[in-house]
Parts: sequence; structure tokens; C-alpha cells
Amino acid sequence: QVQLVESGGGLVQAGGSLRLSCAASGNIFSIYAAGWYRQAPGNQRELVAHITSGGSTNYADFVKGRFTISRDNVKNTVYLQMNSLKPDDTAVYYCNADVQSTEGGVAVVRNYWGQGTQVTVSS
Repeated sequence: QVQLVESGGGLVQAGGSLRLSCAASGNIFSIYAAGWYRQAPGNQRELVAHITSGGSTNYADFVKGRFTISRDNVKNTVYLQMNSLKPDDTAVYYCNADVQSTEGGVAVVRNYWGQGTQVTVSS
């Protein structure tokens, strides 16, 4: 069974940095496109950053120049480096990815969400 497990969240002061990781486990061939989303209390979940299987990236305007998404295809892991954090960045951060795996010996591609990791930025 495929799982996406996020880690790296925590409490940090404004201006600080955190690095989130999203590791895929299970009977995996590879991760295709992946993205980081966030959801603050009372708000809808929103896209923060996205990376294609080829490594092309795009970012929400509110994180451009501060956050960097990257991937390690050997480790089946996607990262989000967050610098110059602001209190408005406080949210639960979720990883989402299209993952190729095997089910009953057949290769399939499905979309998965991680369980989320809390990021809290104090002023």
C-alpha cells in the first residue's frame, strides 16, 4: 500500500526556515508530478508549489522567492525548503503526488495525499 509521509514541520520564529519532506513508501516505481498544499484554520486548502516529473516548478505568488520545491527520484522524496517564514505561513502543509506502483502485478498510477504536517510561525 502506497503512503506519503510528511515530516519537518514545527514551530519557528518569523524570518526562520524549515524544510519539509514527503517520502513515498510501498510498492513504488516512481513519483510523477507532486505538489505541496497548505490549509490554515477557516481557509480552503491552497496550492503552494508544484513540480513535474521532469523537474519543472511553479509557485503560488505568496511564496515566490521564499520557498523552493525539489525532488530526489532515487529516494522517492519531495522537499519544500521554506525560508523567510511569516506568521501568515502558519498552516497544515500537505503533500500530494501521482505515484506509479504495482497492484496485483499491474502497474498503476494513482493520486495520493499525505497526512499533513503542522507549520507554526510566531511573530
